Amino acid sequence: MSREFTMAAQHMSPEEFRRHGKQVIDWIADYLASVESYPVMSQVKPGDIRAALPAAAPEDGEGFEAVMADLERVILPGITHWQHPAFLAYFPANASGPAILGDLISSGLGVQGMLWVTSPACTELETMVVDWLAGLLGLPPHFRTDGRGGGVIQDSASSACLVALLAALHRAGGGRVTREGIDRPYTIYVSSQTHSSLERAARIAGLGASGVRVVDVDPRTLAMDPAHLDALLSEDPHPAMVCATVGTTSTTAVDPVPAIGEVCRRHGVWLHVDAAYAGVAAVCPELRWLNAGVTEYADSYSTNPHKWLLTNFDCTVLWLADRGPLLEALSSMPEFLRNAATAAGSVVDYRDWQIPLGRRFRALKLWAVIRWYGAEGLRAHIRSCVALAGEFASWVAADPGFEVHEPHPLGLVCLRPRWEGREPEEADAATLALMERLNASGDLYLTHTKAGGRVLLRLAVGSPATERRHLEQVWERIRTEAAALTPRSSRSAASRTE
Repeated sequence: MSREFTMAAQHMSPEEFRRHGKQVIDWIADYLASVESYPVMSQVKPGDIRAALPAAAPEDGEGFEAVMADLERVILPGITHWQHPAFLAYFPANASGPAILGDLISSGLGVQGMLWVTSPACTELETMVVDWLAGLLGLPPHFRTDGRGGGVIQDSASSACLVALLAALHRAGGGRVTREGIDRPYTIYVSSQTHSSLERAARIAGLGASGVRVVDVDPRTLAMDPAHLDALLSEDPHPAMVCATVGTTSTTAVDPVPAIGEVCRRHGVWLHVDAAYAGVAAVCPELRWLNAGVTEYADSYSTNPHKWLLTNFDCTVLWLADRGPLLEALSSMPEFLRNAATAAGSVVDYRDWQIPLGRRFRALKLWAVIRWYGAEGLRAHIRSCVALAGEFASWVAADPGFEVHEPHPLGLVCLRPRWEGREPEEADAATLALMERLNASGDLYLTHTKAGGRVLLRLAVGSPATERRHLEQVWERIRTEAAALTPRSSRSAASRTE
């Protein structure tokens, strides 16, 4: 139903906001309490959501009740439920109560924190929170903002990689590249397991896809081969950056950062460590081996609290061992940004630490999460996920009809049916068909990858809602659907073998 507004009455009043805000909070709480009742993947077809909405914007304003009604009627059916306990695809994208409330406060304040002066608390809370997190992860003191380096919250690991690359290019080019342009064929080094965001960063930075060199990996562990990296760098006159990954997206392979770091130091090349998924696991002392080599060799390091550390998207933290090259690469001072605090050099202006000028008050949600859970609460969450994943892997390994990809040190398990008697291509097609059947059921959501030339199912445990019973149900569904795709003759032969 439309409403008539006077100009003064057009905005939502504080009392209206209070009433509708409570309604929204109740809706979110009810949603989180009942998320398990929904199919994990949205069941709509392409175009369904758009077709259910008006073709043009309303001429007259509507009550917020109409928005909530369409949320239930149109939007919710088109949601894939990332907080569902059987959402086991990709990597987790945790959303927790304190993070949601922290984000709500950020939205309510409406801060644009490009400069210290535009909201001092926005900047200073961020410097404190990234230092807190560095301490929780056991990162070196020079990554702290009171050292020569410092940390900054980015929107995603893709942005963190691009920012690190710009700093690396600035250093490699003696300060010329980011001001005068690419003057020589600079290169970056990745492996076949490195996230695709690194190639995109090379394209955006002007190096092109041809500026990306791919280093061999160990065929068993899929970790980068330092010897091959050394050989490639020895023949390259203009290397700019090497990216080592701690916890690859495909299988959570961990590159040997100490050995890679030695190679980078010998050749004078910037080392970025991309620990987007796995880095936050270092809150647990027993998993701090993930940081090996970071203290001694990393020029930059990033990880995503918005994946596995209960902080809703978007929140990536990038640390630098020396912030100088980054600030020199990205700082600019148009007249409209000049102010006394910046001119005095006594403050951090985070607009010089990122690609966009404007920035959200993301630190509030990370601050709320750390204060609510404390170090022990965060460790308990990581440990629970690792333990559940390990138990699931043990069930798969004990079944002669399946195999597990090794190693699986964290919350990801990669597996596949053995499909006895089938050629590799046929077996891979069957594994993909199995995944489609599983996902179509609405009971769970898995993704796939390739390792050793074979298709594997990926199962990522990370949601705080996921319990052992959910994984038991998932394992039963996998076995049942795999059996349904196995020819009767093969099943009979397997039964006779048993």
